[in-house]
Amino acid sequence: MVLENFQKFHDTGTTTVTQSKVARPTVVRKKFAKPPVKVACLACRASRTRCDGQVPCSNCLGKRRKCSYLPSKRGGPRKKKRASISAEGIVPQDDAHSSTIHPAAPGFDEPTGMFGQIDGLSIPGAGLRSLDFPSDVQSMFADLFIPHDAGHPPPQMEPTPSPSNIPTQSLVRTYGSEHDILNAYYDFIHHYFPILPPRAAPASPDRPLEAVGSYSESPTEEPLLVYRPRSPLSLALSAVLALIPHPGDLESASPASVIRRRTYAHMFAQLANASIEADCELHASSTDPSQALSNERPLINRESFHPHAPVELESILALLILSVYEYTQRGNLLKMRYRAGQALAIALDMSLHSLGEEYDEFAEARRRAWWMTYYCVLQGSIVSTTPLAIVANDPQFVTPYPRFAADPDGWAVLIQAQQVLVSATQFVIDLNKCISTRTNMPYIYERMQQLDTWASSALAQSNLLPIVPLSMNCGDGVEFTTAQSIRSISRIKLSSAQIKTHRFRAFSDIPIFIKKHCDLTAANSNNLPTCNSAKDSRAQNGITDIRCSCGGLEPFQQSSSEYTPSTASSTSSDYQSISQFSFTNGFPFSVQHSAKVCLRAALLISRMFPSLPIPQPMMNESKSPQGMTIQPLNQLPRTMPSFACCLMQGSYAMLMIFYKARVEKQLSPDYGNKTTPSDRLIEELRQGLERIIGTVANYAVAFEALDGMRDEIEGAYQTAFPQP
Repeated sequence: MVLENFQKFHDTGTTTVTQSKVARPTVVRKKFAKPPVKVACLACRASRTRCDGQVPCSNCLGKRRKCSYLPSKRGGPRKKKRASISAEGIVPQDDAHSSTIHPAAPGFDEPTGMFGQIDGLSIPGAGLRSLDFPSDVQSMFADLFIPHDAGHPPPQMEPTPSPSNIPTQSLVRTYGSEHDILNAYYDFIHHYFPILPPRAAPASPDRPLEAVGSYSESPTEEPLLVYRPRSPLSLALSAVLALIPHPGDLESASPASVIRRRTYAHMFAQLANASIEADCELHASSTDPSQALSNERPLINRESFHPHAPVELESILALLILSVYEYTQRGNLLKMRYRAGQALAIALDMSLHSLGEEYDEFAEARRRAWWMTYYCVLQGSIVSTTPLAIVANDPQFVTPYPRFAADPDGWAVLIQAQQVLVSATQFVIDLNKCISTRTNMPYIYERMQQLDTWASSALAQSNLLPIVPLSMNCGDGVEFTTAQSIRSISRIKLSSAQIKTHRFRAFSDIPIFIKKHCDLTAANSNNLPTCNSAKDSRAQNGITDIRCSCGGLEPFQQSSSEYTPSTASSTSSDYQSISQFSFTNGFPFSVQHSAKVCLRAALLISRMFPSLPIPQPMMNESKSPQGMTIQPLNQLPRTMPSFACCLMQGSYAMLMIFYKARVEKQLSPDYGNKTTPSDRLIEELRQGLERIIGTVANYAVAFEALDGMRDEIEGAYQTAFPQP
């Protein structure tokens, strides 16, 4: 078993890891220190990634896609001369190493740079690409820092493709009726985000329109629609469905198709917001405000979208869909939390949180509306590492859980997993405060043990198979696939909670980790404030700068002596300083135990994500094969990845353990042998990272904000496992 062969640690809970004592020059480039190129290819513009301006560019070459540039009448890219860097400045000489230290493996001769690449995965919202603040804006300021001389002429930039200059043959997934939109919801969304009761009618073939309209003459006007959905919920669902490539789009990954889908999705989202406002409008408020205040909620004169879901719930459900849309497509954490907060306000106003045990045809819809609202509010706190706006275990929240016929306990498992994860997130915030003020650490030790016990118990419960009568079928009516998916999502969340709980302890034996998160090099008794003054300052200013979603920590003081960096023995000084911090001896778990917990949790995350179902819509048999090119089912993207941050947590944990394992392997007396326990561990980590990269690549087919997550993880993976 790989876990049993994992490198053993000392009884004190720390590992002796020495690095080369020879100082060598490094080449470290800050993020965005390299100015953007003057012209980016169409594919990089569509995905908002940085292009190197080559033909083909490295991004397109690595993804094996066509690389093309817009023709320009104003000249091509200006290539700047780069100062050559001598090989001696990057590659260490063999004779510079101690006779007892083996040369570092490729990619590890600059541990600071690699650690920075890994550590960036743990920042709140890491990898999200925001469409509300395009990367093109950065290039607007690049010229401010480059002198306008003969060697650096003014940049000549081509505009980002707009709807007016994109070919119009791209198809977008839109539908011609409310029934078809509802059917598509069950095909593409329900398994991951069950906001509605089970199907009320048998499944029907997926029928996206083959002619969705076209752009108007002006690119500032919205696209033209063949059918405009009537409900805020059907509009919000259309925003997500429009992001899924149309089965008849022969070049769904082309920049034209990506931009077309983005434009339609955003238009549907804006229409949904307007429809929500209309549903909440009191008609008498514009004519007789005093009369409006005396009335109850506005009446909605519209046929319900789902026969078993009251029409007044549709605004709440639409806001939940839009909350996930803002996170996964637009990359906007603020709007994600805002939409969830709007849904919460409406749900509380309708008293959905205090429903009784009575059960009628609408009871299941009301219960799902409340608990999915609760779920989304907690999710906003989780992904942004911010305190909760509500009390998670508020005694007023008494509405019974919904039920899957195929898994009666499935909803309870999901909500408990969400509560554990948000509690682990709060633990991160509390740990940051306690470390920065050096106070109340016993509470941290006790809370860590409580969270570990809670997460382990909940994970064991999630692994229990549901008791289902043998006579029950596995059709859509009992939501068999949905119940299985929800169990997998619960395990993912609980594993992420374990990583958040144990991360700091697991990696606190790595000097560069402590330097990064606790600022050891800046700890000087002559410069740091006293404990009381630091406490008073933090109490006045508040703790607002959480730099790391798992354990971002503020600088703290040493307990007995100051840290003085040494060029001759920096590593030994690091470990001497680490051992002098009182907090390292008070944790209820050893470094070895916490590292194993993180390893198991990360590998489970890497296995659970690929186990989530792939959408399998029913094909329309009446369609002629010549009339539409059917996209293979295994290429359809999963949707609603509101928990995509768990992908980053799992990747971070695996890469950090890989970092430890590689250094330990180099220091092992068996270094150079064909197969060692570390090799088996590293291979398992490599496979886990590949599974995660495949998962996030599948999500990124539809959701552009996750492009950045894929690129961040893939970049760190390629650094760790360079291809020959």
